[in-house]
Amino acid sequence: MSRVASCLVGLLLGCALTTGPLPAADDVIPIGSKRELFIDRHLISDMKGATLKLHHPQDAGIALKFDKPWEGEFSGYVTVIKDGDLFRVYYRGNASKSPMDGNNEESTCYAESKDGIHWERPKLTRFQSHGQKETNIVFSEMAPLTHNFSPFLDLNPQAKPDERYKAVAGIVPDGLFVLVSADGLNWKKMQEKANYVDKGWVFDSQNVLFWSEAEQQYVLYYRKAAGGKRSIARATSKDLVHWTSPVQMMYSNTNSTVPANDLYTSQTHPYFRAPHIYLATAARFMPKRQVLTDEQADQIGVHKRYFGDTSDAVLMTTRGGDRYDCTFEQGFLRPGVGYSNWVSRTNYPALNLVQTGPAEMSMYVNQDYGQPTAHLRRYTLRLDGLGSISAGVEPGTVVTHPITFSGSQLALNFSTSAAGGVKVEIQNPDGTPIPGFTLDDCVEQIGNEIERIVRWKNSGTDLSSLAGKPVRLKFWVCDADLYAFQFSESGKSK
Repeated sequence: MSRVASCLVGLLLGCALTTGPLPAADDVIPIGSKRELFIDRHLISDMKGATLKLHHPQDAGIALKFDKPWEGEFSGYVTVIKDGDLFRVYYRGNASKSPMDGNNEESTCYAESKDGIHWERPKLTRFQSHGQKETNIVFSEMAPLTHNFSPFLDLNPQAKPDERYKAVAGIVPDGLFVLVSADGLNWKKMQEKANYVDKGWVFDSQNVLFWSEAEQQYVLYYRKAAGGKRSIARATSKDLVHWTSPVQMMYSNTNSTVPANDLYTSQTHPYFRAPHIYLATAARFMPKRQVLTDEQADQIGVHKRYFGDTSDAVLMTTRGGDRYDCTFEQGFLRPGVGYSNWVSRTNYPALNLVQTGPAEMSMYVNQDYGQPTAHLRRYTLRLDGLGSISAGVEPGTVVTHPITFSGSQLALNFSTSAAGGVKVEIQNPDGTPIPGFTLDDCVEQIGNEIERIVRWKNSGTDLSSLAGKPVRLKFWVCDADLYAFQFSESGKSK
């Protein structure tokens, strides 16, 4: 049977299957006009013949070499911020040959880009180093805050103009300090005492803080060990002074507060195209999982303390609360070819994904840690293309829980083969198809687009009659990937 014939047969079978009602016990999930990604099972009630597929970042080469005298082999804890048309990257420089946390040689360095691909160090004069009057250092002489300085662009509408940028930094025993800046270049403490204090094995990482549009509060994710493993805790605040009690995060794959593996950094951040979903491009650390021999380590010049372990990155998600969804347990970013990729504390993702093209987003990864070749590397992904509903030539279907939406049209982010396709059926909460919006009525979507409006043969694209009513969506995929969907008003998808 040809691939096209196989898909057509599957489509007919899919139509036949819609006549059997589904249990209607699910709670209705209001999604409004938010973009939804297929990176977890949050919306999925039933899946047959399809899978949730993890997509992997593609190597796009070195973005920035840490080769200035004040940077060096222990540069790390990187943050990337897109502010309007300007891309900014912040990272720890460490001119010392010692990896000791909080030493006086640590500083915060800065580079910028107009496209997220080509980076330049500005010539700044506030901090001098190694006889150079002009450097790219924006924060220094403030150990241990320079060890894990992690900034963010404060999207709180109540944020003061001269505190548009904020950062969190610090280690034990002092705690975490919040720093503020009007321009992202000149920084000062928000207050003289620590903003947040905890005890135990805490803060020994890049701790991350952001204003949550979804939760309308500041959210902090930080290192707090559990069960002898590097783990993650969460606390929230309305004003960065008064905080909720810390909550140890849970993990869906262990159903406990102890992760399956050590998580060195969480890099938890709102996804810029769907800020109600927090992505965690976490560094997975595998202690004592040594790959290199002493001779191989000598060849690449790695520090003697930094080739006894390995590390890579995993993808988790959370929508607030105390639980990470670990739908994909396999490696998100595998170490590359060559000895330099198989050492301790390398392959650590930078904080934040950013859009770098009409259909492309980039993530940045700290590599060759503890080596003379230490650098920041760029990787690319399709917009929304972290995961997908996927099926081969044998079609598959996915049915959502009951949802309510706002808007008058439905857009898909998808890709198919020339023989494949995607269709959508809209059902009543009991699983019966709504006349005019069945799979048989749907115009098959064939192609590769970030945003395609779905059309039904007789009903067109207008869904306004269904807005606000509980419905289910049934997605039919054949030799295709469906990455995301979004309801919106006509001409207003974003």
